[in-house]
Amino acid sequence: MYDPSRKAKNGWNTYRVKMKIEDILNLTEGKLSNTPKVQAIESATVYPSKVDHGDLFFSSNQEEIDKAIENGAYAIVYDDENIICKDEEIAWIKVSDIQLAAFKLIRYVVIKKESSFFLLSEHEVTFLKMILSHKTNIAFIANDWRKAFEQILNADDSLFIGTDKELMQLIKPDAKRLNKEVDGYAVSDTLFRTTFKVGSFVYQEKELIPFHLEYLLRVVDFCDEQELPYNIDKIKYTKHFQPVFIDMKLKSTRPSNSDRVAIFTDNLPDIAKAREYVMRSNMWVKSIVLTPPKTKVPNIDHPHWFKTEEEVREILKSVHFNYAFIYNADKSILHTIKEEYSLF
Repeated sequence: MYDPSRKAKNGWNTYRVKMKIEDILNLTEGKLSNTPKVQAIESATVYPSKVDHGDLFFSSNQEEIDKAIENGAYAIVYDDENIICKDEEIAWIKVSDIQLAAFKLIRYVVIKKESSFFLLSEHEVTFLKMILSHKTNIAFIANDWRKAFEQILNADDSLFIGTDKELMQLIKPDAKRLNKEVDGYAVSDTLFRTTFKVGSFVYQEKELIPFHLEYLLRVVDFCDEQELPYNIDKIKYTKHFQPVFIDMKLKSTRPSNSDRVAIFTDNLPDIAKAREYVMRSNMWVKSIVLTPPKTKVPNIDHPHWFKTEEEVREILKSVHFNYAFIYNADKSILHTIKEEYSLF
């Protein structure tokens, strides 16, 4: 029940949107399903456990809504016509799409905060997180819309980074991309090491895949543009492309002791680029590709399919190769990796 004498019962650190009900209707393009007594809300949330006295709550789950009202919600935004409006004193706002409505409110908050939004690729975000000296004033948006809503609403940060294109379209349709024409170039490289120049500095034999250099250079340019502190010396192999030299027993070893490399990757484009690189520079190298069943790999008619970790190990033991590209498997499937050795 709506009770104007109730006190806030918890200390959630939320951004106080403090809006009139009529403003919420305009922002969300919603319609009132009743004639409420409440005139305004104090803040907003998508989690019933975070609802405080006077809050707006977004949900189309009856159980969550009941809990939110119990916690003191003054208004409910929903898009399911089957929802039962149990308390006629609070505002019930029906919208066509609850997710879209939530982010229309967020856009209002973003304008108030004067925040900037950038849409990056997964590779770019990986390198950005890797080289940043500290992450003050920058937030990485979760790909779950509810988490993203809370994150943007509550964060003090003014710079937001996202990777989900559809979600970013909802949050900030005009989110910027990183510059493609940036300073820096490769001086020399192998598949597993790259020497490159940025500005007046040359970075020697870094653990960087040559076709990943473009992502790193864009990120460095972004850090310079946004005045973010960074350290390129932190560069190492990413989760997107992890090479491990192995012996015949699948144990990690030094490069000088083996010509067999298990390369673990979480994406198919990197496999295609690596195979193209190998074909151009090392014609003698025999490569194989291991994937889960029915995975289509560009220019590979018959990859080695696996269902279990044991099948991966059996393939690596029984098939001749120099480079084995393993898609969607973790390097922990090898018997033992006690130490990461340099590939130089």
